Amino acid sequence: MRFVLFVLMTLFACVAAHAQTPGERHIAIDLVAETPTPRAGSEVTLAFASTPQPGWHGYWKNPGDAGVETSATWTLPPGVTAGPIAYPVPQRLLIAGLMNYVYEGPFAQFVRLKLPAGLAAGTVLPVRVKLDYLVCTREICVPESAELSTRLTVGDGAVDPATRARFDGWRRAMPKPLGSPATYAVEGGRFRLAVPYPAASPATEAYFFLLTDGVVDYGKPQVVTRQGDTLIVETAAKTGRPAQVDGVLAVGAGQGFRLTAAPGVVPSGGVDGETAMTLLVALGGAILGGLLLNIMPCVFPILSLKALSLAKSGGEGAKGEALAYTAGVVLMCLVLGGVLLALRAGGAAVGWAFQLTDPRVILVLLLLVTAIAFNLAGLFELSAPGAVNRMAAGGGSGNFWGGAFGTGALAAFVATPCTGPFMGAAMGTALILPWWGALAVFGGLGLGLALPFLALGFIPALRRKLPKPGAWMETFRHILSVPMFLTALALAWVLGKQAGVDGMTLGLAVALLFAAGLWWTGARQAKGRALAWVPGVLAGVVALGTSAVVTRAPAQAVAVAAGVEPFTETRLAALRAEGRPVFAYFTADWCVTCKVNEKAVIETAAVQDALRDGKVAVLVGDWTDGDPALGRFIERHNRAGVPLYLWYKAGASEAEVLPQVLTQGLLTTRAKK
Repeated sequence: MRFVLFVLMTLFACVAAHAQTPGERHIAIDLVAETPTPRAGSEVTLAFASTPQPGWHGYWKNPGDAGVETSATWTLPPGVTAGPIAYPVPQRLLIAGLMNYVYEGPFAQFVRLKLPAGLAAGTVLPVRVKLDYLVCTREICVPESAELSTRLTVGDGAVDPATRARFDGWRRAMPKPLGSPATYAVEGGRFRLAVPYPAASPATEAYFFLLTDGVVDYGKPQVVTRQGDTLIVETAAKTGRPAQVDGVLAVGAGQGFRLTAAPGVVPSGGVDGETAMTLLVALGGAILGGLLLNIMPCVFPILSLKALSLAKSGGEGAKGEALAYTAGVVLMCLVLGGVLLALRAGGAAVGWAFQLTDPRVILVLLLLVTAIAFNLAGLFELSAPGAVNRMAAGGGSGNFWGGAFGTGALAAFVATPCTGPFMGAAMGTALILPWWGALAVFGGLGLGLALPFLALGFIPALRRKLPKPGAWMETFRHILSVPMFLTALALAWVLGKQAGVDGMTLGLAVALLFAAGLWWTGARQAKGRALAWVPGVLAGVVALGTSAVVTRAPAQAVAVAAGVEPFTETRLAALRAEGRPVFAYFTADWCVTCKVNEKAVIETAAVQDALRDGKVAVLVGDWTDGDPALGRFIERHNRAGVPLYLWYKAGASEAEVLPQVLTQGLLTTRAKK
């Protein structure tokens, strides 16, 4: 299949090459010399500064399953020689099962020219090169050529400061030599690589880009684990068994290391003691974090209603309903976790609740919460259409348990904007575990979320402590609608932050339309009309269809409080170099815990006065739109998402990671030190 796909891409390339306008190039390339006046007998670095058009990409030295390496044909003065092309750390692009190693944004390749000794000062050295390369979109590929030239003059080798800064920026993207030997082994159809890498050094989104072809199946996922000061990379093997394997180990944020691996012993990739302990701690944190999610305003009403339904039924079928509810919760957490792992395997820098960075998902949540709130308020009743009820009737308790399953899945989905104590560290740890360990942690989160209802279903003594059914239940149900309405209001605010005023207005309009349809349904239900559910369903379909047209508003400058600066790693480094203490916090508009901490602690007068008196610099990172740069920085501190609070003491080498639930005393005490 991959061979067929590659042939099709090649045919597309031929067609596109004929259709291409003469002289048109989809990658703009400039030939830049680090110094125009190199010394005789020295080397000078040239850069191919490349900028692909939007939607197009160029290729790494080993392009992966499809693509072509760039080739250079030089025309040089006598005695001048050119070295091989050096490539920056690439990106991954998976298309139809084919893994491509590419550059989708601006990048620079280096070549070093060696000048002969004895050249007189002022000697002009014309340099010309023809580059042949492949440029592609996700649908077509086009072979292109570029003829570039520059003129060097033998001189003192001085480098202009602006050019030096430009080359230094490009060099940061070049892989550095690892300096330590690695080993690899092929066992049972699996390629396994052991790389010496300090346990204290960050390795977010670690991935091994092979330069040696025919050794691994590029399209298969790589599993990266840590064992002390060793990184172990495992993936599907091919038939190649070379004397050595060359490649680049990417460790996140465009950083990587060149390494060579020889055949040798690779530590077991199974569950060693360290991995098992890490998994157990993360699993415990996930279960406890999921348990605490039940007190969040968007989950508590749902749990309360399910508990009251048990009280009203007298416990009949309690165990089955509890198991169905738990299955719905756990399955939804596993699905969200699986999608998260799949996106990360494809190269995306995403964390837990990644879907909430999309305004369309926020609008869907707004509609769901609106429907739940109006249902609790008594506007309409949830009842399946007659045809569905008749189908379920043949299955005995199938409809009863099916409703519990759906309620559990819904509870897990609407709980994703919430993060509480223990949960953030658990989700961050999950992302450095093998995939099966990560899924176990996501499942543990669902189990914790379902534990209260599971306990009610299996422990009769707990059910007996529930209040006796009565008229008060209807009043309590109406009271529970209040936190759901507040949740809907918060989601509308998040929608406005992501999609702007126009997007929020559209969201409120479709929510109003949906509410009108539900009111009509409720009125028909009160009169006992047939097909009473039709108006609500039709309004819901229209509202959900409208959500597809909601788009993100253009990025605007981040508005921050007085004395607070937007977070960048450059600004953080500058403040620490000045010897100032720094409080850096990372938030998102959809993070309930973040907003509570900000209003109840960070933005209070006592904390603000203490920070100001202590001359503490405050940096805020807004992760509402899922900024990959912020995501990578957050992950380097063993977190999968927000909130994250870091305190840098003046002169300290490392940050102190503060708890996810802040207190005023926690910050004021540190500010006074």
